[in-house]
Amino acid sequence: MVNEKIQQAIDICHEKAIDMWLTFARETGSTPDPMLDLILGTSCTWPSAFMITASGDSIAIVGSLDVQNIKDHADYQVIGYVDSIKDDLLNTLIKYDPQKIAINYSTNDVMADGLSYGMYLILTDYLKDSPYINRLISSEALVAALRGRKSEAELEFIKDAIAETLDIFDKVTQWLRIGLSEKQVAEFIKNEVKDRNLGLAWDEAHCPAVFTGPDTAGAHAGPTDRKIQPGHVMNIDFGVRKNGYVSDLQRTWYFLRPGEADAPDEVKHGFTIIRDAIQMAADALKPGVQGWEVDAIARHYITSAGYEEYPHGLGHQVGRQAHDGSAMLCPKWDRYKNIPYSVVEAGQVYTIEPRLTIPGYGIATIEEIVVVTENGCEFLSSPQRELILIG
Repeated sequence: MVNEKIQQAIDICHEKAIDMWLTFARETGSTPDPMLDLILGTSCTWPSAFMITASGDSIAIVGSLDVQNIKDHADYQVIGYVDSIKDDLLNTLIKYDPQKIAINYSTNDVMADGLSYGMYLILTDYLKDSPYINRLISSEALVAALRGRKSEAELEFIKDAIAETLDIFDKVTQWLRIGLSEKQVAEFIKNEVKDRNLGLAWDEAHCPAVFTGPDTAGAHAGPTDRKIQPGHVMNIDFGVRKNGYVSDLQRTWYFLRPGEADAPDEVKHGFTIIRDAIQMAADALKPGVQGWEVDAIARHYITSAGYEEYPHGLGHQVGRQAHDGSAMLCPKWDRYKNIPYSVVEAGQVYTIEPRLTIPGYGIATIEEIVVVTENGCEFLSSPQRELILIG
């Protein structure tokens, strides 16, 4: 997988007229660069330079004690040093004489922003007497393409993680009952994950996130002792990690009150609005559109139905991390900087996850995962079309 992504990075360098991509890092076990999981697959200790060129070469300059480990993990021409990386770094730059050197910083994309300020100072000090000091650019565009364009192998890993998650959701549905607490539901899910030798897709404190009834936190918070009651809408936000790739899905349930054979109309209406907003967004998602345009479709549909707009983006990319890649389906808010204007590309994998509050009942939300194709998008998850009823 790493060698596959290195070759893809070479192709993207050529496509974007970037002569060299330089990832400069150290002690990555403590401060990992977000891109090293794709282009290295292991850690480095001393100051290290990973250089991928448009001409087709990949070079790693690392501490002498790291040499064998790097050779064992990735297809780099490995240069080891003992005293200082400076001379080997400058000699390699002189050899290739790159006119554009993309380094790992970005004001928009966290995945392209792995270069610490200290490492930046070290790098610029090494380059200060060379012409290369004036040839540094952000790796943002390169990283966005590399992380976003999933290979066939990556897609299969994501599908496997999705399948496990959906199966666990099915088991949750069979087990659920009124009177359970959010924490008990979360513990049931974690035990399933453990039994399958899987990992969690994000921080265990709120993976899974379980919210039942009105007045809950609703997102990015851990489960509580709140108990499921008749008339509650409950949703779970959950994903697993398998083979280094993750899923991120949400489902919604309704707990019938005594005498009810179906959910109340206002609950069914809220769920239907969410379901249809997801389909409308999926219908609009295709290469060439900007992320904000897709978000706007779902957002307008929900607000025009009388609900408040959801306080987050419609969807993010999924891959090695639950929040992966650069482009998002999000509104033109300051917190997203230039990301709303990112152009959707084939091969990207997105969540679609609007939400709304049903007063007196809880939060209705569904989260699906889709892959962008040449002409549109396809669901990788089996969409929730009906509200799940628990008697």
